[in-house]
Amino acid sequence: MSQVLKSSVTLETLTNLAKRRGFVFQASEIYGGVAGVYDFGPLGVELAGNIKKAWWDYFVTTRANIYGLDSAILQHPKLWEASGHVAGFTDPMVEDVKNKKRYRADHLAGIDSNDLAELSKALKGKKSPDGNELSEPKVFNMMLATHLGAVEDKSTISYLRPETAGGIYVNFENVRETMRAKIPFGIGQVGKAFRNEISPRDWLFRKRELEQMELQYFVRPQNEKEEYENLRQITWDFFEKTIGLDKKKLKWHEHAKEERAHYAAAAHDVYYEFPLGFKELAGVHDRTDFDLKNHSKSSGKDLGFYDQAANERFTPYVMESSVGLDRLFMAVLSDAYYEEEVKGEKRVVLKLSPTLAPVQVAVLPLSKDEKLIPLALKVYEELKGTLRTEYDETQSIGKRYRRQDEIGTPLCVTIDFDSLKDKAVTVRDRDTMKQKRIKLSNLVENLEATQNE
Repeated sequence: MSQVLKSSVTLETLTNLAKRRGFVFQASEIYGGVAGVYDFGPLGVELAGNIKKAWWDYFVTTRANIYGLDSAILQHPKLWEASGHVAGFTDPMVEDVKNKKRYRADHLAGIDSNDLAELSKALKGKKSPDGNELSEPKVFNMMLATHLGAVEDKSTISYLRPETAGGIYVNFENVRETMRAKIPFGIGQVGKAFRNEISPRDWLFRKRELEQMELQYFVRPQNEKEEYENLRQITWDFFEKTIGLDKKKLKWHEHAKEERAHYAAAAHDVYYEFPLGFKELAGVHDRTDFDLKNHSKSSGKDLGFYDQAANERFTPYVMESSVGLDRLFMAVLSDAYYEEEVKGEKRVVLKLSPTLAPVQVAVLPLSKDEKLIPLALKVYEELKGTLRTEYDETQSIGKRYRRQDEIGTPLCVTIDFDSLKDKAVTVRDRDTMKQKRIKLSNLVENLEATQNE
């Protein structure tokens, strides 16, 4: 029997586990790393891929009126002017005059304001975290600029997209026409975005290179409130029922009027209790007709919708559901982390669902005995085409069990000397640590059924 010591985790413990077990590495670590940029390791890329697939299946594949898109990272600069990013995607900052480190001015001032005069007054007499003098607050654009073409001048400036929704809005008419879509319909996308964060921090929570999973749902203006509440419920169910996050660690945060973007009629964030406390995980927003109207005006292309039956033309309202892959990845690891005491020893286990687990089944010969290896490899070959399977013969069987527990593998298949006689193997459950004997003849069928429970 095991006794749970704790089911929560500190940020330091989580980052150490992620590095040690191959989930997340610091980008360019051998050169000192890049702040706010991380690489997914062998297990991390599998977990991230499983999360993305779960989102895509839930929001896109299983819904008849939702269509997928993969828009380019580089778009026409006018797109970002029309969306308001060029003028408004800014943060106030101050600089340590000695070491040139930059900080969010509102964070150091301890006030929620973007007004430079207010910030200057609040920061008067304050020092940087390193104890040095601070510069006056300045506006800092968070978009990462680049140049398109061989010559670098003002005419070639472009941007790495700061969010993925822009590519959806400018493809609204393309998707509507090619898919013969009628309102309401949605466009889903998973893709990279880039934000030149002043002070990236808290591991994967605030990155410079991130990945977003977004649904933009186009509705009739008169159905705005009903569609918004429906999307809120769909989004909540995804986190609680599909991903399986602890509902006690989830809550809604409704934006007050002063928090919302000027064009938003409503906005709610899904908060999750990270090791940092309750923080934003995802957002649902009623963006009204702001986006399609602005792009229509800026491009000269009418992005309205004509309803022949009603002889009515209108600009659709946009209901948005957006979640960052990196934050959800962090939430999944945090939610799954447990420490337990087993026979006086600490066991670390990630209780990941079989759907999300990077490895679903581990095949473990009891030892490196040459009589066991051929059968173990044969079992591995049979399983790996059906389930995400790992083979491991290094160290004692106990240490291998613990290693699989730490990476979240739901089931371990052990081949022992009795297997050579009775043509059966021992299957160990990660969470209960209970073992049962299964015949090789129906092992694949049995494991598949267990994974789908």
